[in-house]
Amino acid sequence: MSKRNTWEHKQTARERLRAERERQAKKEKTRRQLLVGGAVVAILAVAAGIGVAVTTMGKDGGGSTDASWKAAADKPLVKPANTGGDKGTEIVLGKKDAPHTLEIYQDMRCPICSSFEQNVGDTIDKDLKDGKYKVSYHIGTFLDRNPQIAGTGSKNALSALGAALNVSTDAFAAYNKALYSKANHPEETKDEFAKDDVLLKVAQEVPALKNNAEFEKNVKDGTYDKWALEVSDAFDKAKDVTGTPTLKLDGKKLTVDTPYGKGAPTTLESFTSVMAAQLK
Repeated sequence: MSKRNTWEHKQTARERLRAERERQAKKEKTRRQLLVGGAVVAILAVAAGIGVAVTTMGKDGGGSTDASWKAAADKPLVKPANTGGDKGTEIVLGKKDAPHTLEIYQDMRCPICSSFEQNVGDTIDKDLKDGKYKVSYHIGTFLDRNPQIAGTGSKNALSALGAALNVSTDAFAAYNKALYSKANHPEETKDEFAKDDVLLKVAQEVPALKNNAEFEKNVKDGTYDKWALEVSDAFDKAKDVTGTPTLKLDGKKLTVDTPYGKGAPTTLESFTSVMAAQLK
């Protein structure tokens, strides 16, 4: 290619880049105008005394809202049965004398956590019965705080898990599995777990929770909302946890090579391989 053709090519590229920047600037200006316009309309509607119905994530079907969670922070702490620690944030399943502890860090809206449970959950259940190790659950709600998918489903599902844990550890494990199942787990962008009726429908798949009036009341009343916030706070303070799922065995982070770098072993093959190497 000649120098002249090279120069002309660069000029054309610059012009395309400038045109694209101008297009993006116009697009952003229009977006800001729409946002401002919408805010003005809302203010005028309130000023005129017009009843504006605002649908908050999770409101449909009787669920949690941002306002209800702000109120929950000021409520007395009610700890579910089968928990440990001053604030009930310790959730441990399995035989107490098991020689090892597997820590699972998860968020109930996390799609990879859902895949992990589907792939590995049955193996963990068997290992718990065999006494190979016990499992300590750490449950966060950071996806609710993601601006792109903000909601209350992680917190609401965690509160419902507290209601299940209050019934028994087996009910907790079965409910956790049901919520993460392929049939029940929503897309990350859909805040379905913010709706109590969705959580209660899934609970009908768990014998210990099916038609359980106390469990249903605790979910609807948000009995363990404050506890859910405490569990979430404890999750946020964990070291070396930058995403979910994160797995640790006896305090040591378990990782495998992935196309994106080091990550948790979320397939059955990778999990059993890593665990076998650590437990031998």
